[in-house]
Amino acid sequence: MTTFIKEKEKFTFECETGNYHTFCPISCVSWLYQKIEDSFFLVIGTKTCGYFLQNALGVMIFAEPRYAMAELEESDISAKLNDSKELKRLCLEIKEERNPSVLVWIGTCTTEIIKMDLEGIAPQLEKEIGIPIVVARANGLDYAFTQGEDTVLAALAQRCPSKNKSFSEIEQNEKNEEDTKIGESKHHDDLKSFSSQIPKLVLFGSVPNTVATQLKLELNRQGIEISGWLPSSRYSELPAFDENTYVCGIHPFLSRTATTLMRRRKCKLIRAPFPIGPDGTKAWVEKICKTYPSRPLWKDWICSTEEDKKPIGLEERETQIWKGLEDLIEIVRGKSVFFMGDNLFEISLARFLIRCGMIVYEIGIPYMDRRFQAAELALLEKTCIDMNVPLPKIVEKPDNYYQITRIHDLQPDLVITGMAHANPLEARNITTKWSVEFTFAQIHGFTNAREILQLVTRPLRRNKNIKAFSSFGQNSEIQFVQNEKHLSPESMNF
Repeated sequence: MTTFIKEKEKFTFECETGNYHTFCPISCVSWLYQKIEDSFFLVIGTKTCGYFLQNALGVMIFAEPRYAMAELEESDISAKLNDSKELKRLCLEIKEERNPSVLVWIGTCTTEIIKMDLEGIAPQLEKEIGIPIVVARANGLDYAFTQGEDTVLAALAQRCPSKNKSFSEIEQNEKNEEDTKIGESKHHDDLKSFSSQIPKLVLFGSVPNTVATQLKLELNRQGIEISGWLPSSRYSELPAFDENTYVCGIHPFLSRTATTLMRRRKCKLIRAPFPIGPDGTKAWVEKICKTYPSRPLWKDWICSTEEDKKPIGLEERETQIWKGLEDLIEIVRGKSVFFMGDNLFEISLARFLIRCGMIVYEIGIPYMDRRFQAAELALLEKTCIDMNVPLPKIVEKPDNYYQITRIHDLQPDLVITGMAHANPLEARNITTKWSVEFTFAQIHGFTNAREILQLVTRPLRRNKNIKAFSSFGQNSEIQFVQNEKHLSPESMNF
C-alpha cells in the first residue's frame, strides 16, 4: 500500500482501446419520455432496437407509453421505399391517437449506416402535420448509454426560444429617453424592462421532480432564482436562451449540450463540480454563487462584491449531512474500490467515496471531456490531498482484459462495473455493484447522499451477513448453550 501511495502523487491519464460494454444510448427514452410529459418519442431502427427497448424498459403495451418503434425492413434499408411517406403515416397516426406537443425522432445505428436524412425530412413533415419534430441521433456509436440524453438535450437546446431584447437595445432605449426627456412613468416602464433583462440562470440535465425541487431550494437559500430547466416538463415551457443567460449542468455526461449552449445559443457556462454528495453539492452551489450575478437590483448586480457572493450556511449544512452519514461511512472507511467504467458518473462517485474514506485504485471511464469535467477533476485532486490518499489512475476506453488482470493483482474490496461483467467477477469471489443503479437512483443534492452510500454498502453488508450466516453452523453449539442458559428457569425467576 505504501508503494502504491508513493507512486500516485499526481493524476495518471491513460487511454486504452477496449470495447464499449454498455447499454445502447436509445435507452434514454426510458426516463426522458417521463420527464417531458407532453412528448412522444419515435425510435427509428431495426427489430433489434425494438427488442432492446421492450426488454430494458419493461413496459406493457396496454400501459400506452409515450414512445414507439418505427421498424426498418429490408425494403427500407435497400432504399426501395420512400422514407418520408412512411414516417408521415406513422406521425399522423401518433397525432391522431396521442396528440403530443412535440415529436422526438431517435435515430439509431441503422439510420446512420444507410445515411437516412432525418434532418432533411423533419422540417417538411413538421409543416404538414403541425407538430414540432426534434431529431436526435442517440445511437450505439456513442461511448456510453447516458450520452443519449446528451444528444436529445443538445437537439432541444436549438429549439428553445430566444429573448426579444438585448442589453445594447435596452441601453439605447435609456439614452433615447434621456435625450427626449420622457416623463417619470416612462422611466418606470424602462426600469421594469431592464429588470427583465437581468441575466437568468438555467440548469440542464434530467432529474426527477423531487431532486429538481431540492436543488432549487438550495439555490433559493442563497438568494438565487432558477429561470428554467432543460428539459422542462412541457415543451411549451422550454427556457429562453441568449448571450445574457447563465447555464450550469448537473450531469457529467452533458458535454455536447454544454457546447451547443455556448456556441449556438451564446450562453455563459458555469463550470462547476457536479452536485453529487455533500462535498460536490456544496462546491456546486459555491461556484454558482461566485459566478452568477444574483442581486436583482437596478444595475447593482454588476457591482456586487465578493462578500455578497459568499454562500450562507453551506458549511453548517454540509457538516450536518456528514454526521448523518456516519453509520454508513463506518462500513466503507478503509475499503478499496475499482471502477471499470460504464455511465460517466465515475469521476464524481470516486471523489465522493474518497471523501468517505475509501481508496480508489482505478477509475475506468468510457469517455471523458476534460474541459467539461475540469472543475470535477480539480475537486477530486483536492479531496485526495485533504484525505491523504493516493490519486487514482484514470483510464479512458479501458480494455476489460487488462482491467481484470489489474483487479486480480490489486484485490479491491468492491468493483463498480457494468452488468455484463458483474456475474463473471462474482464467480471469482470479487464483490461487485452494478453501475447502472447509480444512473437511475436519486443521487444529486445534499439529502440524497445517503442513497449513494446505501447502494455502495449493500454488497459489503451482504457479504458480512453471508459470513455471519456461514459461521453460524460452526458455532451453533456454543450459541445454543448461550441461549439455553439465557432462557433457563433460574434466569427467568420462575
